[in-house]
Amino acid sequence: MKNKTFLLFVSVLICQFLFMPVAAQLDDPYVLSGQMNVVHVAVPFLTVAPDSRAAAMGDAGLATQPDVYSMHWNPAKFAFIDNDLGAAFSYTPWLRNLIDDINLAYLTGYIRLDSYQVLAASLTYFSLGEIVFTNMAGEETGEQFTPNEFAIDAAYSRLFSDNFSGGVAFRYIRSDLTGRAFVQGMASRAAQAFAADVSVYYRNDINLSNTPGELALGMNISNIGNKITYSDNQDAQFIPINLGIGSSLRLDLDDYNSMTFALDLNKLLVPTPPVYYQDGREDEDGNPVIRAGRDPNVSVPMGMLQSFYDAPGGFREELREIFYSFGMEYWYLNQFAVRAGYYHEHETKGNRKYFTAGIGLKLNVFALDVAYLVTVHRNNPLANTLRFSLAFDFEGLRRSGTQ
Repeated sequence: MKNKTFLLFVSVLICQFLFMPVAAQLDDPYVLSGQMNVVHVAVPFLTVAPDSRAAAMGDAGLATQPDVYSMHWNPAKFAFIDNDLGAAFSYTPWLRNLIDDINLAYLTGYIRLDSYQVLAASLTYFSLGEIVFTNMAGEETGEQFTPNEFAIDAAYSRLFSDNFSGGVAFRYIRSDLTGRAFVQGMASRAAQAFAADVSVYYRNDINLSNTPGELALGMNISNIGNKITYSDNQDAQFIPINLGIGSSLRLDLDDYNSMTFALDLNKLLVPTPPVYYQDGREDEDGNPVIRAGRDPNVSVPMGMLQSFYDAPGGFREELREIFYSFGMEYWYLNQFAVRAGYYHEHETKGNRKYFTAGIGLKLNVFALDVAYLVTVHRNNPLANTLRFSLAFDFEGLRRSGTQ
């Protein structure tokens, strides 16, 4: 708790010089006047877009047309997928401008059971590169370790009507950042969690000014799971439980050309850090006294509920915790795609703002997607990095073998 207070204190001092103040809801302008107040979670790799298609569309994928990457965005979309069997692999370099051994790899696949049901699975693996342990004097001990995190998913999707489907996914998460080394004299361990997703998807044909198309809506509450910790002496942390609501509009301009527009809204369903008194006040247990906001050390169900009303700045700050993704996709002959997008996060909640772009090529058997990210206001681990995804259509492979 003391570490959290110190970090908040430093962030407030820095942000006083970076952001214009807004109307505070408290008498003390130091407590909350537009300062940085980021919602922190463990295992944030779960929130990174694993595929280049959505990554090129500003990380929008909740309601786009179903594809093999639907596991990450909205498992309910699998029920509407065209083919019976498919798989994909994607690779994302991380901090490529600084180091070459940190990356995110993603493997996923699905199989249709019948006209109503689809099963899917995926593996997400995040390698943080090789580190060398040192002693208290900063001398290398000769021990080396590669921190890593991974998640294994399984999902079930079912069609309920011609226009509506639902899906559930179950996830095992493991994060090993220390190799069980002693950190500040305390034994550490790998953190583990079990989580679930609940999702729905709706789509319907429309006609807009004599242009046929499709309107789709999607919602996914993802990573509903237990809090994790890396040692017995550390407070357990929330994993990135997230509420995502998305929409997309596809317009079939003619027999050769189509355009899709997508918009996603996301909000973390975890407690917002409160603001503490800065005069050293403590409660009977020796913890700092909260000046505004609510106690973040609550259960997972309470944390999800509390996330809608616990921001120290009230409703205005709650709205700032919604981040937006907007994307566009153009297809020619359903074989070549051009994509672009924009991602927006409020200045006081992380200030991630970036444009994205990419292309896609779809052949009879495989599809290749490429994405590129350009930051606006701050550095990003994926800035100026090419990301690749490769998908395989086994039904197309079977068709090719019969020709």
